[in-house]
Amino acid sequence: MMYHDKKLLLQLPRVLRARDFHLYLEGGKRLTDLWREGGKAVCGHKTPHVLRELKNAAERGLFASLPHPMERRFIKALELLFPGSSFRLFADEGSLYRALAAAGFTAPFQDPAFPQEAQDEKNVSLWRPFLGGSTPHSLLPTPHLIPILPCPLGPAVLVLDKSVEASFPASELIPPVLLAPAARAIHDMAALMKAPVCQRYRKIEKALAGQKLWRRRGIYLSTDGEGYAALFMKFLEGGFLLPPSPEEPAILPFTMSDGEEAKLAHLLCK
Repeated sequence: MMYHDKKLLLQLPRVLRARDFHLYLEGGKRLTDLWREGGKAVCGHKTPHVLRELKNAAERGLFASLPHPMERRFIKALELLFPGSSFRLFADEGSLYRALAAAGFTAPFQDPAFPQEAQDEKNVSLWRPFLGGSTPHSLLPTPHLIPILPCPLGPAVLVLDKSVEASFPASELIPPVLLAPAARAIHDMAALMKAPVCQRYRKIEKALAGQKLWRRRGIYLSTDGEGYAALFMKFLEGGFLLPPSPEEPAILPFTMSDGEEAKLAHLLCK
């Protein structure tokens, strides 16, 4: 969600395709994706329902930024995650950040995947799914939220308490070809959130218990920035893509083979 430096991604070979939690490279190598575009592909790449919605909207030629009933459908999907809230939709993150700045808010924003300090109502927080714990996902510490939603092509969304919505500009018009797959992705993720989706990785849990470099919350792993470029390359050589910045968390896949888990546990405890 933030404009972090992405130059480490230039160390990758060319990526030919993505599916589920894997990236397929030139030369036949496969990477397990622990970045997943900062969380926008948290539920995996090329999810079939989302792809179908995108194709159907494209067939209808809905590429223009015009009023369309799909906006109501997208808002209803957001209400599954944030009942009783107001929403502002923006074409991109730059427009969202300008709207926040106009209302008196500036980066950096708090990311719940990382250890948190005390937060007051003037803070702006990201929202991430699958954090673990028993707190309902609608009970959040701030009325100003930027969700990281499972829709790489979708709009940027600001979630607001109704008491403060007048301080923010109106939503922008979003092409329905982007709203349709984004709405489907939110519905799919909301269904997944009703039950645990990340299996218990005992080898990874054991590896994390024996070191201090990595911290875990739900499916997210965070670390500090010291020596991060070397850490990124070590994981890349081992078959795993870390986020290109230590300011973004690594994200555990919902499923991994025994071999993948063993390799990842080995890298985490080194």
